[in-house]
Amino acid sequence: MKNESVIKNYDLFDDNVVDNTIRPETIEEYIGQSDVKDNIRVFVSAAKMRNEALDHVLLYGPPGLGKTTLAFIIAHELGTNIKTASGPSIEKSGDLAAILSSLEPGDVLFIDEIHRMPRYIEEILYPAMEDFSLDIIVGSEGNSRNIKIDLPPFTLVGATTRAGDLSSPLRDRFGIINKLQFYTVEELTGIIKRTARVLDILIDDEAAFELAKRSRGTPRIANRLFKRVRDFAMVKGDGKVNLAITEEALNRLKVDKMGLDNTDRELLLAIINKFNGGPVGVEAISSSIGEEVTTIEDVYEPFLLQNGLLKRTARGRVATDKAYEILGITRNE
Repeated sequence: MKNESVIKNYDLFDDNVVDNTIRPETIEEYIGQSDVKDNIRVFVSAAKMRNEALDHVLLYGPPGLGKTTLAFIIAHELGTNIKTASGPSIEKSGDLAAILSSLEPGDVLFIDEIHRMPRYIEEILYPAMEDFSLDIIVGSEGNSRNIKIDLPPFTLVGATTRAGDLSSPLRDRFGIINKLQFYTVEELTGIIKRTARVLDILIDDEAAFELAKRSRGTPRIANRLFKRVRDFAMVKGDGKVNLAITEEALNRLKVDKMGLDNTDRELLLAIINKFNGGPVGVEAISSSIGEEVTTIEDVYEPFLLQNGLLKRTARGRVATDKAYEILGITRNE
């Protein structure tokens, strides 16, 4: 079995040792995304029964929902190695060729931010995904030749926050496509309690629930906030995370009851105060608050849209009545 290699690569993937420690390694340990999880379990089992490579998998959704963790879990459940890369880092055909030629039968290749991979690189990936072959051109112009390299069967797992930015030919080559949803408060509570157990930190049920409510439906944020609250508990208390220390820490971090942080409020206030509530284009919002357009669209907007604080219209973004209410602002008629 190659599971040891999977774990080794897992540990090297993230510089933060704590984050690696709290990542679940098996499908049973993974909390939330029930439909996705159940389907992956079936697809992995069927591939192992047929002794075939699992079909290529595309995971998409807002950042922090567990796409990377699922990729490593898929490799773990298959009992194979996993190689990792990111779309922006694959700049030349030789980069991709080197990665693909290093794969062994049944390996998982995980490409994060796959939507940012150059289109000419995608074209090299097509035959690799479909026929497990690699066509590359070597030599200089006028003295070049085409070389075909056979590849072992492998599974490509692509992760993206922007499925719409993928070209149709690439998207169509994924046999398994899953959208990850925001987590419920109950699921996040379970994740926080699991993190506390792994890190050997005591936490009250009320504190875990309060943290979950303010975590924007996102496990990455839940774990980040938990670690900061843990710091307050160690310095301000006896090390146990209770409701009082949790509320004090989150208030100090300026994360409100809904999970809105300073940037969320700054974004909504810019729309309301600078653009009369909208509609306004995202580029104008970006300039007014000093955040990248992609950060606004990928990190902040999904949560604001999901909670009815922001609307997208053909003419631009509009702050809703609920946003005015949450911010304590009276709308000018």
